Amino acid sequence: MAHQPLAYLDAEFLESAEARPIRILAEYLEPLRRFKEQKIQDTVVFFGSARVDSRERAEVALKTLRARGERDADEQYEAELAKSRRALEWARYYEEARELARMLTEWSLTLESENHRFVVTSGGGPGIMEAANRGAREAGGKTIGLNIHLPYEQGANPYLTEGLHFEFHYFFMRKFWFAYLAKALVIFPGGFGTCDELFEILTLVQTDKLSKKIGIILYGSEYWNQVLHFKPMAEWGAIADKDLELLQRVDTPADAFERLRAHLVTHHLEPATEQEAAAPGIAKTRG
Repeated sequence: MAHQPLAYLDAEFLESAEARPIRILAEYLEPLRRFKEQKIQDTVVFFGSARVDSRERAEVALKTLRARGERDADEQYEAELAKSRRALEWARYYEEARELARMLTEWSLTLESENHRFVVTSGGGPGIMEAANRGAREAGGKTIGLNIHLPYEQGANPYLTEGLHFEFHYFFMRKFWFAYLAKALVIFPGGFGTCDELFEILTLVQTDKLSKKIGIILYGSEYWNQVLHFKPMAEWGAIADKDLELLQRVDTPADAFERLRAHLVTHHLEPATEQEAAAPGIAKTRG
C-alpha cells in the first residue's frame, strides 16, 4: 500500500479548491509571525506607478535612444523619443519618493521604542515602490515589500529588508496587510492599481472601519489635479464635505515629511490604549 502523506503535508491537497481557506489563513499567519519576529509595530505605505524609473536610468535610456536616432531617425523614433523624454520628466517622482522615504526613516530611527515604528512599506516591485524601499534602505532602516504573485508581472526590487519580502497570491490578503499596520499613506502618481489602493483605504476611513487615524498624502498636484476631482462628488451629495479633508495634497518631499511627522506625532506617539496595544492596526471588526 502506497504511503499516504499527512494532510497538512500533502501538496496536491493544499493546492486544491477545498484547501483554499487554509491558503488564505496562511497568508495571514505567516506574515504575522515574521512581523512579530522583526518587531514591526506599524508602517507608512507608499503607493505609485511601477512604470516610473530613476533619473539615472531614464537619462541613460534617452542618451542611448538619441545615439540610435542620429543614424536612423523616422516617425517611430520620434514617438519613442517623445516617450523617453516624458519618462525623464516622470523620473522626478521616483527621486522624490526616494528622498521622502529617506527623510521619514531617518526620523523614525530617532524614536525611542523597542519596536520599529513607521516602517516604509511598498508593493515590493519597481518604480515608486522601488524608490520608497531604496530611500528607506539608504537611511539604514528596515523596509517592507508586499508583492503580489502574478504570471506576467515583475519581481521584487532589491532594496527590501531580508525577511520582510512577502509574496501573496490573494489580492485581498495583500490589501489587508497594507491596511493593518499602516498609520499613513503616501500616494504618488500611478494608474489603476494605485487608484484602487487609494479608494480602498478611503472607503475604510469614510465608513469608520478603522480604529486608528490614517493620514493620506496625495503627492503631485500637477498629476492628480488632472486625474482626480472629488469636489463634484460633494456638490452632488455623493460624499460629505468633510470627506474632502481626508486627503492632503503636497508637491515636495519636505512638505510631505512635515505633514507626515505632524500626523504621526499627534495621533500615534501618544501612549497606546489597551485595545491598540493588544491589536495594533485594525482593531474594530464587524460582520
